[in-house]
Amino acid sequence: MLAVHLEQGRIQMRWRPRPRRPEGFALIRLRLAGICNTDLELARGYYAFRGTPGHEFVGEVVEADRKRLRGRRVVGEINLACGRCLWCRRGLGRHCPHRTVLGIAGHPGAFSEFFTLPERNLHVLPDSIPDEEAVFVEPLAAACEILEQVRIPPGAKVAVLGDGKLGLLVAQVLHREGLRVRLFGRHPEKLAIAEAAGVEIEARAVRPAAAFEWVIEATGSADGLREAVAMTRPRGTVILKSTVHELVKLDTAPVVVNEISLVGSRCGRFEPALELLRQRALRLREMITAEYPLAEAPRAFRAAARKGALKILLRAAAS
Repeated sequence: MLAVHLEQGRIQMRWRPRPRRPEGFALIRLRLAGICNTDLELARGYYAFRGTPGHEFVGEVVEADRKRLRGRRVVGEINLACGRCLWCRRGLGRHCPHRTVLGIAGHPGAFSEFFTLPERNLHVLPDSIPDEEAVFVEPLAAACEILEQVRIPPGAKVAVLGDGKLGLLVAQVLHREGLRVRLFGRHPEKLAIAEAAGVEIEARAVRPAAAFEWVIEATGSADGLREAVAMTRPRGTVILKSTVHELVKLDTAPVVVNEISLVGSRCGRFEPALELLRQRALRLREMITAEYPLAEAPRAFRAAARKGALKILLRAAAS
């Protein structure tokens, strides 16, 4: 099979044996995958990654223990938890200390013609959700996770900092929840997507100081946390979404003096995201910048790293 290989910042295509399916796992044929900011950070050295990346995907189950999964279109949660530890027993396998993570840590990713995932990680897609929207399930679940971590009062003013892929999803999700969202960004064409969804946008280079009780940082940059803290009122909350390879420098004095809460936010449950997709509630097609064949993944990664790019998709060859 054809697979992407990432090592020391280089993206290559390699031929590899089709993976063997362990008991309880499904063998999945890739249909469509998305390159996200985490994949770009892996290429820059995040986690000292070596192997096949990719965790946003739509696939078709080729082999599985459960007959009902065979031949079905699926998406999959990316954390492979042990299922036995305290965190797993609490339903928080995303924090299992023994976990591996699809395409990020210890488990080959979805940027290959075939890959495996535990059957318990899979969600069968209804026919009404096309691949081009289903491929957003994983980052959309991460956006929905904010609402499960913090209780934001109805109608509250919320700032979303960053108009990239995740920032656009977060802004739309929170807006649909009835919050007064203002999206801060620097790219008019990206901000226009959020504005069309009813989100208030702000393109000023100078951010308002201490203006919001709730700030979501989704810039994907090392400076984002500092900017978010400066925008937060005393005793406000910053929800931190960005994962970056470089060290983040932050003067902690404003955090301490203003008693600001910092909340790290990562993956989320797929169920809320799938429900939003069923409702056709979000503007997702406008977020797709380009699509490439899987065999052209090196070119696709270069396109994803260009300024102004949003979602770059990789499509596997038809079986």
